[in-house]
Formats: sequence, structure tokens, C-alpha cells
Amino acid sequence: MSDTPLQLFNSLTRSLENFEPVHAGEARVYTCGPTVYNYQHIGNMRAYVFADTLGRTLQWKGYKLTHVINITDVGHLTSDADEGEDKMEKMAASEGKSAWDIARLYQEDFERDLARLNVQPKQHPRATEYVEAMIAWGEKIADKHCYELESGLYFDTSSVTDYGKLARAVTEDGEGRIDSVEGKRNAADFAIWRKTPAGETRQMEWDSPWGRGAPGWHLECSVMGEKLLGFPFDIHTGGIDHREIHHPNEIAQNQAFCGCGGLSESTNSGAKIWMHNNFLVERSGKMSKSSGEFLRLQLLIDKGYHPLAYRLMCLQAHYRSELEFSWEGLQAALTRLKRMVMVAERLAEAQPGKPDHPKFAPMLDKFDAAIGDDLNTAVALTALEEAIAVKKVDAGIKLAVIEEMDEVLGLDLFGLSRTALRIRPKHAALDEAEVEDAITRRKAARAEKDFALSDAIRDELAAKGVELMDGDPLGWEWKLG
Repeated sequence: MSDTPLQLFNSLTRSLENFEPVHAGEARVYTCGPTVYNYQHIGNMRAYVFADTLGRTLQWKGYKLTHVINITDVGHLTSDADEGEDKMEKMAASEGKSAWDIARLYQEDFERDLARLNVQPKQHPRATEYVEAMIAWGEKIADKHCYELESGLYFDTSSVTDYGKLARAVTEDGEGRIDSVEGKRNAADFAIWRKTPAGETRQMEWDSPWGRGAPGWHLECSVMGEKLLGFPFDIHTGGIDHREIHHPNEIAQNQAFCGCGGLSESTNSGAKIWMHNNFLVERSGKMSKSSGEFLRLQLLIDKGYHPLAYRLMCLQAHYRSELEFSWEGLQAALTRLKRMVMVAERLAEAQPGKPDHPKFAPMLDKFDAAIGDDLNTAVALTALEEAIAVKKVDAGIKLAVIEEMDEVLGLDLFGLSRTALRIRPKHAALDEAEVEDAITRRKAARAEKDFALSDAIRDELAAKGVELMDGDPLGWEWKLG
């Protein structure tokens, strides 16, 4: 635990601010979750590694954490505009399943990926569980802030002060990427409720004062944030793409609901601090879910990479910086993780001590300052590696220092093993005991200077896809190619 102030960058005020909780001793965080119409790609998952690091930091600072990641299982259209097909309905039709089955399938996969990335358990409320509350919210704000069109109930963005202050993509015509809907008063106005078109039936639809239909996408986060965390809560997080449309719309709804004033007071937005992680970029275009074999966490695993190598890759860059994905970069992160785990394995049997040894004070101070500086995990990792490199010190004290840092970084250093980090592609049909036996025979042959047998064993293993790494400084003796 640290008493050093935690400074976080507030996207709304565009400045670093000391974290000062709304409720003493508590931290309440809301993170925009996935639309569960498909698998999540690794760019999506970067947002949850960031949010988890934030949550771990708040706990490390001594706050009782309440952290919500919502599940969008209704209402999100194929673009951020108020036109297009519903993502859930579209996928249900294409796969011949119910929208409810689609939501359950992809929510389960998302939660499995969170666990693989060592993301701590969070609350995962579903939008469909809060439709009645969304209707009640709409009824409360409709008279002063909304108007009805044939297609649904729309929020009048001119009815609140400072609309769009959060966004960076405002143009003279209003928010970028918003398509027009006939009859809207302002280009940026958005749907609170979308009526089911005459003659159509949706799988997910409810009765409301504005006709049978479904809630607009933005409404769910306002409702669940208020219901589960109370206004104002401490921190709202999401990807940088949410900063331009989704979050400005959410803020406008919050202002309307609370009767709040302008955004010169950030608490009027519903949250004190708004935080956004930047994009993960990948040059081949496989970040898109329309690309076929898009970059899912499962694809990384199938190619033999441990998912925590990807978590480390995310932590190597500041959350507000773009991060470029490459297989070479993932391999480098895996190697870095292996170095840490090798030391952790040697310390694992030690009796834990207290991390207050003078040898570690500079590293702990550096770590604390880095994390307190808007979650600078890149520098925090170097502090961890400096602690790992300390020699001639009690093993239990060193273990305690590494554990304390890993509590924030979430790399599970003492839960991993060297064999778990071995690159082993999904389709490699090999018995590891046989490989180890062959390596033992090869070592004996080399000791007896029988290089012909040694080479024969190496070639035999190579034919099965096993690459021997003689002289590897990490002590890894083989991997599957």
C-alpha cells in the first residue's frame, strides 16, 4: 500500500488530477463493456487490461473497489449512428440462433478471455436486465430533453450545457461519424428509444410509452452507472473511440437526469474522472472482425503464446499511447516474462518477508512514483526488473517486493511456470515426456562426444517441429516451431 498521491488524466478536463474519492475509503469505477455479438479482438481486450490495472492500483492504494463492466446485449447498431442494423439481431440471423443465445455465447467467451488475462472479477450487468429502468429514465427526461419521431424518442443535445466537451472530433456540423435521421433537430441528437418499424418483429423488443422497440445504445451505461455506483461516482473508463460519441451522449443523459449544470464541474457528468485508453494498431488489417481470422486472444493461444505475454505487451506502453501489435513484439514480451518467471520460480519456496529492505527502497519508490503518475506501467516494469536483479539479499524479502509490484501489474509471476510459457502451438501432437527423454539422451551423447548421435536426435526432433535452443541464456531447451 502507498500513501503517494495518485494522479490520473481526466479526458474531460484534459488535465492530470489527484484521485480524491467521492466516498471516503472507496473507489467506484465503471468501464464500458463489449457488445456481445461476436468474439472480442485483442484491441478490445487492451481496454480491460488497462481498466484492471487501474482497479488493482486503487486497491493497492487502500481503497475498497467496486468495479462494473457492463455487457451490451441489446441496442448497439452496426455503427455509432442512429441508423443501421442491430448488431445482436444481425448476428443472430446470420448464425441461425436466437439473439439471447448469441449474447450468452459471446459473453462467456469474453469472460473466459478476462480470466486468461488475469483480470480480476468484476460485476457484469447485462443491458437487458435494466430495460425497465431505462424506460423510467427516459420518462423522467423526456419532457425537457427529448422529442419523438416516427422512428423513436430522441435526445435534444441542445438542451444541456457543454454538449460534446469531452470529444475531440467536433466539427461545425456536430459530432463526426453521426449519420442523419430524418426529422432530427440537431445532427448530434441520438436515440433514447428506437421503435420497431411497422411490419417488423425484433427478437429483443419491449413495450414503452413511445411504442414497442428497444433502448438506444447510450442509455444503458447511464442507467447502470447510476443504479450500481450512484452519481457522481469516481471514474468512468473506456476506449478512445468512446470519447467521441458514446461518452458525450452518456454525459448529456446524466446531466439531464440529475438536473446538473455545465461541465466546468466534472461531477456534473456523472463521474469525477473520465479515462480513455488508446488504440492497439496492427498493420495487416486483422484487427477488424470482418477480416476472417481476426486477432482474438484465442488465436494467440493457438499459436502457442501464453495470454499473459499479451498482458505484458499492453503494460509496456502507456495506456494513452498507441500500441502496435506484431508477432515479433509478442515474442519479445514473452521472453521478458520468462526472465521474470525464472526468478520467481527460484524464490517460490522462500518464507515471505517484509518488502522494507533498504536495498529495495529505490525500486519501490520508482515503482510507486511511476504508478502514481497516471499509471505509467512502462516505467513500473523497469522498477520490477531492477528489483528482480538485486543480488545477495534474503529470498523472502525479495519475494515480498516482487509480489507487491505484481499485485498491481497482474502478471501472476508466482502462478506461472517455465513450462507454461513454452511456445506450443495448438496442433502440435507431441508428448512432452518423449521430448524431454530425447533431450536427455542428446545431452548424454554430447557429453560422450558422440556428435553423430547428438545431431541425429536433433534432426529427429526438428522433423517433429521441436526447435532446440542450445546456449539460450534463459535456459529454455526447446520450443515448438
